[in-house]
Amino acid sequence: MGSCSSCGSGAGPFAEGVELVEFVYEAHGGGLRNRPISGGGLQTHCQGCEAEFILKTFVGKCPHCGGVHAVSPPRSNDAANIQYAGQGYRLPG
Repeated sequence: MGSCSSCGSGAGPFAEGVELVEFVYEAHGGGLRNRPISGGGLQTHCQGCEAEFILKTFVGKCPHCGGVHAVSPPRSNDAANIQYAGQGYRLPG
């Protein structure tokens, strides 16, 4: 992923927690958030309720508790890089 206008915020594709979630959500004018992760997604567990699920897009919610998770494209080859926004976090809009 090359440089982008969103990178000027201080957060970037290697941020953690809510900073990474918000970065990916806003990256490329919001065009990245709903883009499918190659290979059908990443098998993971919710970092809030521990339920198993597949993160299919770069920003997604746990189907059990609604916990918001994200991964950036340069780190999307490993589920260990998925970041959690924290309990009670809600996506904008």
